[in-house]
Amino acid sequence: MSYVLLEDGTRFDGDPAGPEARATGEIVFTTGMSGYQESVTDPSFRRQVIVFTYPHIGNYGVSAAAMESAAAQARGVVMRSAVDHADAPSAEGGWLTWLAEQGIPAVTGVDTRALVRHLRSRGAMRGGIFPSSTDPDEALAAVLAEEPMTGLDLAREVTPASMVVHGEGNDGPRIAAIDTGIKRSIVDGLVARGAVVELHPCGASADELRARDADAYFLANGPGDPAALGHVVATVRELLGTKPTFGICMGHQLMCRAVGLDTFKLPFGHRGANHPVKDLETGVVEITSQNHGFAVVAPGGGQTIDVDEPVRWETDFGAAQLSHINLYDRTVEGLTLLDIPGSTVQYHPEAGPGPHDSRYLFDRFLEQIARA
Repeated sequence: MSYVLLEDGTRFDGDPAGPEARATGEIVFTTGMSGYQESVTDPSFRRQVIVFTYPHIGNYGVSAAAMESAAAQARGVVMRSAVDHADAPSAEGGWLTWLAEQGIPAVTGVDTRALVRHLRSRGAMRGGIFPSSTDPDEALAAVLAEEPMTGLDLAREVTPASMVVHGEGNDGPRIAAIDTGIKRSIVDGLVARGAVVELHPCGASADELRARDADAYFLANGPGDPAALGHVVATVRELLGTKPTFGICMGHQLMCRAVGLDTFKLPFGHRGANHPVKDLETGVVEITSQNHGFAVVAPGGGQTIDVDEPVRWETDFGAAQLSHINLYDRTVEGLTLLDIPGSTVQYHPEAGPGPHDSRYLFDRFLEQIARA
């Protein structure tokens, strides 16, 4: 037997899905019905234990094509009913076998519905997976020893040590990306459109980035608290206005902080592949893929926006206009800078995993680069 213990002392029992081992971190849930391997290898899940709300996990196995980074990033996995099937057409191995090979503790047989309802009412919190032989007091001490996600700069843990170039030989624009934990499918989406993508360490200076003479800048997804990445925000401030700049997820938050806006921690975050977002320019509602625990403060200092209108902020770089809004909780999902070439979205247009409704945003970015 194994159990999940939350920092408030709440316990959920289950069965080990592999070697009995412990894992601690922030306990979060994701609502995707598929894409379990993509989720576990997404750097945005760094130092987190993932609870899957969909009950059956592992049905179609694992494959190299589903890797969003070189290795697993999450610390643990909690499931209702896990299987180790490896006989699907695209499978190259079993899910539970792969988790064990990656050294990721997992537990199945958990009442994930009750666990998620608890997180929705109390908020994401620290927790862990423990063998049943672990004394509860010892387990709680291990949970409380974890650093809270607020204030953590985790980009330094997932950024490359030196610049990496993808798509060399393409005849499209050269895009310099600040790699705070970028997913492989984002890079693939840009390269497939003819771009050359440079992935720079998140500690790269503005001078180093400018020296590359790229056609545009890209701010990627990543883990942790955007408010802790002051060094990246300072770099972005120096770059804004010089070349078209596009930020997604963490990059959206960092660009917003760079223009003088603030961010806050959501109660339980947005994680999954079924989040409705309204594009205020077209009126179209897109179903989006999301993975983040922080959001941008709305105009006036509130956390939500009550109207489906392109409200505006006054920023250090001129006016900014709301471009997308989350229809679940009315939080900011994107904005456009009106006086310099820059835009953001909070979600993942590449949808790895998830629906493809928002992939046009990559095309829009490349069109903006071409115009510039």
